Order: sequence, then C-alpha cells, then structure tokens
Amino acid sequence: MKQVLSDPERSKINTVNDEAFYDSPRFVTHADDGFIDRLTDTYGSVLSTGDSVFDAMSSWVSHLPEKNYERVVAHGLNEAELTENEDADESFCQNLNEDRSLPLKDGSFDAVLCALSVQYLQYPGSVFSEFGRVLEDDGVLVVSFTNRMFPRKAVRAWRETDMAGRKDIVRSYCCAGGIEVERVIEDRPETDPFVAVIAHPKI
Repeated sequence: MKQVLSDPERSKINTVNDEAFYDSPRFVTHADDGFIDRLTDTYGSVLSTGDSVFDAMSSWVSHLPEKNYERVVAHGLNEAELTENEDADESFCQNLNEDRSLPLKDGSFDAVLCALSVQYLQYPGSVFSEFGRVLEDDGVLVVSFTNRMFPRKAVRAWRETDMAGRKDIVRSYCCAGGIEVERVIEDRPETDPFVAVIAHPKI
C-alpha cells in the first residue's frame, strides 16, 4: 500500500519507543469539558443501541453516550488505562506504528472511533485500511481532534500545519484507507477547537 506520509513527514522529535513513552498511565482527558461534551454528542448522532464499537487509540475513558451497545472494544498503549475504561467490554494493547494489523474480524464493527490520537500515526494509510476492513459496509468512522498534542510524539506533518491543514491530512488518511468522508463537524465549545471527521467505507 502507498503510504500517505513521506519519511520526513512521519518523523517524530521523540524517537523513544512508544510503549516506553506511554508506560505510565495518564488519567486525563487531553481536552476540555466543552470538547468532550461535543464529542459525546457527535457519537450520539451516529451510534445506535445494539452497535458494536471499536475505540482505537483509546485510554481510560471512551466518551460514549449512554446506550446499550452489543460490544465495545478499546485499544491503546497502556494496560492500566484500558483496565479502568468502564465502557469497554474488551481491550488490548498494540503499537500501531509497529504492528498495523488489527486482531479483529472483517466487518465486525458498526463504528470505529479515534479520538485525540490520530496525530501520532506514522503509517496512517495502513491503519485506516484496517479501520475500513473491520467496519461493516454501512459502518461509520469518527476521527476527532483539537489543537492539543504531545508535540514531541506527533508526526512532523501534523506539527507543521494548522487546524485546516489537519482536516486535509485526515481526509487523505481516509482516502488512502478506502474510506469516504461524509462530512466534517467543527465547533469551538469553550477553549479547545473541536473537529470530527465522519466517514464511511467505500462500497
């Protein structure tokens, strides 16, 4: 698969192994309350009772609205954080910058969510292809972000552009993964700008 980012674009300031960097749990939300409320509302607009949900690059909270989901699987890099995630029925740790093949069945999820983490992917074309693979044909992908990040761990392409450029970056990731962007939601509920890219597998 052709990768979206060049070697310089995917470079990081901090080259320490990701597992080592995230070894200590961080029980924070990485965005303000206004952003989180907007994110939960957005999820509520695309998720339904009985859905199977994959929360990629997650942590101790998934920000899901209260619904009776069939299954919620959370993925991340810190086992202690994932263990505390009350929304998750299952969880697993995996470094997507090293191993981009998800241990999940084809078409097994109604929704794939990726909140506040897309800026750390070094091989997003492959990862988004996996997102598309595990989604049902009528499934939905929601990728959300703000202007916060761990700058030393974000890829160069993300660090060196603005919010408008980051929307284009996520669009390119979706395209590379065979996922079609439906719409982009933008808001500034309090201090943290809110962007959510809503997309679906190409049929």
